[in-house]
Amino acid sequence: MVHRMPAERTRQHTTPVAAARRRRLRADRARQLADLLRHQILGGRFPDGVLPHEEVIGADYGATRNTVRQALGLLRAEQLVERQPGVGTVVVCQKFPHGLDRLMGLAETLHRHGRVTNEVRTISPVTAPAPVADRLRIPPRSEVLYIERLRRLDGAPLSLDLTYVPMRLGPALLDADLENTDVFRLIEEAAGQPLGTAEITLEAVNADAHSAAVLEAPRGTAVLMLERLTHLADGTPVDLEFIRFRGDRITMRGLLHRTV
Repeated sequence: MVHRMPAERTRQHTTPVAAARRRRLRADRARQLADLLRHQILGGRFPDGVLPHEEVIGADYGATRNTVRQALGLLRAEQLVERQPGVGTVVVCQKFPHGLDRLMGLAETLHRHGRVTNEVRTISPVTAPAPVADRLRIPPRSEVLYIERLRRLDGAPLSLDLTYVPMRLGPALLDADLENTDVFRLIEEAAGQPLGTAEITLEAVNADAHSAAVLEAPRGTAVLMLERLTHLADGTPVDLEFIRFRGDRITMRGLLHRTV
């Protein structure tokens, strides 16, 4: 015999499930809308820095008012926007584009957005750690020039760069104006040939206490870590860098081509 659950008990059982599903769908839609609005913000779609009213956003994107509010809440949690009484939702954090499809220094990439300066925190010959010597193709325990720089854009901390350069190029960098000149340009002058290619790895890592303090970011916050091994035009590796970018101030962009 098949026992059937009374209709009332069935409704009591399914109602919480349906409500949870509606909440999940609303949260999904809020994330989707937040992604679209973030793209618009970073692309300069709101030049006056003020987002449209919630009702306008809802009409433009076909979203309910609750979904719009949740999406704006996600962007506020990212500290990208904030609510100002009498004004509305305003952009409070600008991100700057860093291209991944060309081999350029930070100052070359961001020159249109402000002045990039380097605070040289450390510059000294050191014994190359084994992985560094291996990547730079130099004998084990060779000396390399180690440089630690805090990069700022118009005075605001942007990245912490840890750089290893073979000592055959070191003397030219030791005597150079590293505070106002990109390492790339100095390496090309010292090597007598242009840079050619770079291998890059990009990932998100948690800021350690030292990095967080230097970048003036909360300890444990996520930062973008760019590992870059740069070669001269003849293929010789000359620059190994570990660059920690503040994720709230930089966005990575590139143009990729599909090849068969």
